[in-house]
Amino acid sequence: MSEHDQEKARAKRQQWEEHNRAKALAKQQEQERHDLAKAQAAITSRQFQAIRGTRDLLPPETALWNHVEQTAHAVFATFGFGELRPPIFESTELFARSIGADTDVVGKEMYSFVDNAVPRVGSLANAIADWPNPTRDENEFSAYKRLVSAFIDEYERAITDDELHPSAPNEAAFQNIKDLNVALSGCGLTDAQTKQHSDQCVRAIYLAVRVMELGDYLTLRPEATASVCRAYIEHNMQQLPQPQKLYYIGPMFRRERPQKGRYRQFYQIGAEVLGGVDAPAIDAEVIEMVMTFFDRLKLPGVQLEINSIGHAADNCRRGYVALLKSELLKVKDKLGADSQRRIESNPLRVLDSKLEHEQPIIATLPKIGDHLCDDCKTHYAAVKRELELRGVFYKENWRLVRGLDYYMRTTFEITAQGLGSQNAACGGGRYDGLVELLGGPPTKGIGFAIGEDRLILSLQEAKDQSLVTRHQPSFVYIAWMGANAYAAAVHAAKNLRVAGIRVELPPVEQKFGKALERASKLGAQYALILGDNEVAEGTWTLKTLADGTQQKFTEPELLDFLKKL
Repeated sequence: MSEHDQEKARAKRQQWEEHNRAKALAKQQEQERHDLAKAQAAITSRQFQAIRGTRDLLPPETALWNHVEQTAHAVFATFGFGELRPPIFESTELFARSIGADTDVVGKEMYSFVDNAVPRVGSLANAIADWPNPTRDENEFSAYKRLVSAFIDEYERAITDDELHPSAPNEAAFQNIKDLNVALSGCGLTDAQTKQHSDQCVRAIYLAVRVMELGDYLTLRPEATASVCRAYIEHNMQQLPQPQKLYYIGPMFRRERPQKGRYRQFYQIGAEVLGGVDAPAIDAEVIEMVMTFFDRLKLPGVQLEINSIGHAADNCRRGYVALLKSELLKVKDKLGADSQRRIESNPLRVLDSKLEHEQPIIATLPKIGDHLCDDCKTHYAAVKRELELRGVFYKENWRLVRGLDYYMRTTFEITAQGLGSQNAACGGGRYDGLVELLGGPPTKGIGFAIGEDRLILSLQEAKDQSLVTRHQPSFVYIAWMGANAYAAAVHAAKNLRVAGIRVELPPVEQKFGKALERASKLGAQYALILGDNEVAEGTWTLKTLADGTQQKFTEPELLDFLKKL
């Protein structure tokens, strides 16, 4: 083959290879477009679900929730309590101080976040901290220097505009960044020595940015007692007539392992008495109130347990804790890992253990009731007398304790049926030192919190299933037929609703059989039949769907009949 022919063949082969490459590239691009479209379609069609540990409360179950909360409003008001509605999030420090920084709630379970008051400053700080390799090359390094300068300018502008409030730690870190930025301007990447110096500056800027607090540390409330105490202090409620009786209803948040009756968004009903004296009658009345609430709900299997944990003194609880610790150390090898750890951190928590093999050991430990000071013994005896005076039945449980120092004297817990081994529906006690711990004046305090989710579960598991519906208003479905009857149906619906009766008014005319079928599916108790005859006679026919019986009423008679149900 001549050289010309060889060149021609090479050109043809090259042309063929380029054609195949172009064809393969087009096919690849087409496949990528197809995959992208498929992925976008999957995202678009993705079915969103409630986050793990949360759930939707739907009708008719929400009717029971409303009944429980309305009962709380009614009962608590008769005891002179007023409702407080604190915010859902608070300063993280509030809960760290009130619950205890070393507790699982604060250390592991709280939903906390930084609220960036000035997003532009926060985003620049994050960009500095997240820059993977600022000294990789000159272009990268120049861009990094501009970023640091921009952060300095924006931070100073935010301070000048009063968007950020300087703190001593922030001021020290920021001054360090400014000094390092001056040094950074003279740094380069020309040789190993200058690069090493540049890397040192970058590392120091990273550390300085990381320690700066550019927003408030906030937490979704894991409980509400701390919020109530904070509100009491903030609004100078100690200047009002004492004690202040407050209650709350609302959601709380903890990142716990979801299980029966326990959720990451859960609901509590609670009450606090703040200020005044620590008379035993106050403790007894608080307990009486919550027992009255449960009685009004007909909560099955309610059992009240009480105890006194004394107060933090050497001749009372502090002395008992020292004795308990020494006894626990003698049997440490027989205890589980959690209890062994609690011997050092919080010996009282060992008494909470539910491990079966630890129960015989705990039964032999000293009892706190035998080590109370005279004043705490007298207080506890008076609380029991006050409960007996009020007809409140109780059982003493020496293992019912609280771990933090500001808890004192009266503690109580209320259990109910249908909740399994974790059967507590309510817990409460006295905490005379909490308001002072949070920066307020010395203030007496006692309160309780009811787990509303678990309360609802107990009510639902009761054999009387009518609990879910018994408190719902009468439900009337209006079966109207004919144009003349429609105006009467609208009039009837309006008057029945004013009387507090639930009404379903179909927007279009239905055949009689279809109307009754629809009424049954919706769960209506009655069908109000309005046709031409009823309109002409001025009487309304009410059909009881459960047994099919019918009665005729005038409008006033019908309203009176339904109101009495």
